[in-house]
Amino acid sequence: MDANNKDRLEKLGERPVGRLLWEYSVPAVVGMLVMALYNVVDRIFIGQWVGPDAIAGLAVTFPIMNLATAIGVLVGVGSSSRVSIVLGAGDRPHAELILGNAFTLTMVNAAIYILVFTVFIDPMLHAFGASDVTAPYGREYMLALMPGLLLTNIAFGFNNIMRASGYPKKAMATMLLGAVVNVVLDPLFIKVFDMGILGAAIATDIAMAASAWFVMWHFMRPDVSLRFRRGTFRLDWGVIVSIVSIGAAPALVNAASCAVNAIVNRSLAEWGGDRAIGAAGIMVTFTSLLVTVVLGICQGMQPIVGYNYGARKFHRLKRAYWLAVAAATVVTVVGQLVGTIIPSAVARAFTTDADLIAASDYALRTCLVWFWAVGFQIISTAFFQSIGKAGKSIFLSLSRQVIFLIPLLLWLPGEFGLLGVWVSFPLSDVVATIATAALMMWQFRHLGIGNEELGMRSEELGMRG
Repeated sequence: MDANNKDRLEKLGERPVGRLLWEYSVPAVVGMLVMALYNVVDRIFIGQWVGPDAIAGLAVTFPIMNLATAIGVLVGVGSSSRVSIVLGAGDRPHAELILGNAFTLTMVNAAIYILVFTVFIDPMLHAFGASDVTAPYGREYMLALMPGLLLTNIAFGFNNIMRASGYPKKAMATMLLGAVVNVVLDPLFIKVFDMGILGAAIATDIAMAASAWFVMWHFMRPDVSLRFRRGTFRLDWGVIVSIVSIGAAPALVNAASCAVNAIVNRSLAEWGGDRAIGAAGIMVTFTSLLVTVVLGICQGMQPIVGYNYGARKFHRLKRAYWLAVAAATVVTVVGQLVGTIIPSAVARAFTTDADLIAASDYALRTCLVWFWAVGFQIISTAFFQSIGKAGKSIFLSLSRQVIFLIPLLLWLPGEFGLLGVWVSFPLSDVVATIATAALMMWQFRHLGIGNEELGMRSEELGMRG
């Protein structure tokens, strides 16, 4: 490794944590927001130019896209977190083995799920709440988007590894490239060429191809700190286990959100119809933008935490974590205020239909009551991912979206109708916040993080928890 690349990595263990978090988080936030724009821009143009039924049709595709995302996240987050830890320990050859295995695993996984989705697209859409009116929109969009799902997995997953190996600004540029292409092509294909929802999918495919090409080109360059090497693409069982064990938590969250979306959409279809499903789509799009910023902060935090964990500099973990929590909480508080004070303005960005605006207004005001604490939950989950504590990360990941939410979704709508669906979200957040706080307090106390003697006990503490 040349001196520049060595310095690029070593600064993770030496530079002030606050400066590092800023340096890594800002590009990550921009990159994540840019990636989120793929879906947001599609939904805005579809809602404004195609209509409310198309918005509802797009909403029923969310569970399918969440499944694809879950598979991509499994590899992307797992491999990037493992790369950070391994580079922190000074083992570059093993980091490159992880990189090669991540590529092979991404291709194999994508081939399988694209085949399954294509064959079973119609029953999947109806299972997720599509009506006879909205199903054709969802089918047309998803079939055209299939190539883009693979490209998204490549762009997103290896963007994470690029950041973990010391290139946060380049990682941001990767996603920015695709977003610019998507924003330019969306109105062209949807409006000018009059392709409707099909045009949105094609524009996204082309945009993701641009991002995927850029990130692959980076890892083939000879002058980077981590690159593809011959002999690293053959799947290694030990490497696969290490990737999956860390990536399982965020992957399960995305997979679980598929089940949650299915339950939500079916409940909404029963109690509120297609307009309620459309309102949920707008609410999810808005909150996803906020969560995306928090995830960007997570991605900025993870290389710092992972590297310092590998280097046994535990006192830096605490500072990185709490700074990330503070930043994430600011984001979620601001988002909650916007979504509850001016919800109609948020809805009008996606639709001109008066009924859909009214339904979205109600959904936002109700669902965001406890949203201010969501940042703390997400950062805590990412912290455990960063230090390789898969079990705890999985528990926190599932607590908010599965363990607490699904029972509420199955119970409350029967008691309170449509209100019961919306109220399930803040109630789940309340309980998940309490569980997260309890686990973090236990973890810090157990590890002794924050004690002055931590540096002297680092070797011992690194074996615990």
